[in-house]
Amino acid sequence: MPFNLFPVSSVVVIGGGAAGFFGAITCAEHGVKDVLILERGPEVLDKVRISGGGRCNVTHACFEPTDLVESYPRGRTSLLGPFYHWQASQTIEWFESRGVSLKTEQDGRMFPVTDDSQTIIGCLTGAARELGITYRTRCGVKKVGLGAADNFRVETGSGEELDASAILVATGGIRSGAARKPLADLGHAFEPPVPSLFTFQIKDERLEDLQGVSVANSSVRAGKLASEGPILITHRGLSGPAILKLSALGARELAARDYQFGIRVDWTGGKGADAFAAMIRKERRGHGARKVMTRSPLPQFPRRLWERLATAAGVTELTSWSNLTRDQERGLADQLLDGRFEVGGKSLNKDEFVTCGGVRLPDVNLKRMESKLVPGLYFAGEVLDIDGITGGFNFQSAWTTGRIAGEAIAQTLR
Repeated sequence: MPFNLFPVSSVVVIGGGAAGFFGAITCAEHGVKDVLILERGPEVLDKVRISGGGRCNVTHACFEPTDLVESYPRGRTSLLGPFYHWQASQTIEWFESRGVSLKTEQDGRMFPVTDDSQTIIGCLTGAARELGITYRTRCGVKKVGLGAADNFRVETGSGEELDASAILVATGGIRSGAARKPLADLGHAFEPPVPSLFTFQIKDERLEDLQGVSVANSSVRAGKLASEGPILITHRGLSGPAILKLSALGARELAARDYQFGIRVDWTGGKGADAFAAMIRKERRGHGARKVMTRSPLPQFPRRLWERLATAAGVTELTSWSNLTRDQERGLADQLLDGRFEVGGKSLNKDEFVTCGGVRLPDVNLKRMESKLVPGLYFAGEVLDIDGITGGFNFQSAWTTGRIAGEAIAQTLR
């Protein structure tokens, strides 16, 4: 027999990820009782656990909202107001108030000083327990509808029925039918989901058996799309921040091409043809007898990659800097400054799996994260049509939207 676990003054949070937990905690911090989190999977905060290679990239050290929004291909203009309400500085203060110190790395990413995502999980689950929040795993939602007296009726996969005065949907994206079900039940339209952060599959002899080799300062272009940063060679092609950023910027465009497109890589990070030519002249004058294959003129450039690119440029093992031909020099410039590669597919980035798409932002009051169509229905995190590039930005939008939704729910129910 179906039964109600909570009184009608309760809040049900659908999704036990970062946004769901932060929204629930905010509700309870502002005096709301009987907050229940339902998580379909076997564990809560699973993406927090695996993000950043198990370290959890909590946020990014960007403290000006007008700059922060530039890292969101979807939601850029819509997030400006929310970030003025809650941004990275408030996130840092909240975690530090609960004993979690964060550190900033050279690229702006922020991690717990422990370098352990369990620190963040422990903080969030500990706060939830202290505030009396209940969370249940392996508890998916089968159906959501309106009950008596304008309350919501939530039916779980096991047949239980729960009444709630407010619902916060924070399913972490809508790539699965189960995640889209609450939206469809309540008549909400959404932008279709496509992957937003993914690596490029490339079959090219220049990259074969070089997995793990990385170049710190590079840039990459695909048509009008462009990004820069480290590039990592994998056993399937290319990854790293520059690739992931490009994949986010062009998520829908690249999906429309079925992930078949060309890219142009500048392994020098934008030094330009004149600077590169000057490096070669310096090698000719200072190390004319040295074989070109032995060392790149670019500082700290991976030798194995340099050898592959030099070979592709027509350089042999016997070629010295003094007898480097003009054709070989032009070949080196082409390979280093404008290397052409054909992408033949994508690989999902397991640590940073993000989709673009979600609840249409015009249907949401972004000052409250509340549906304009169904009063009492709120959204937070990736279920919204908001996504950021890699570097802690997706977690920051989760903290921000969860905070705003939690405050709005508390304001309504108090």
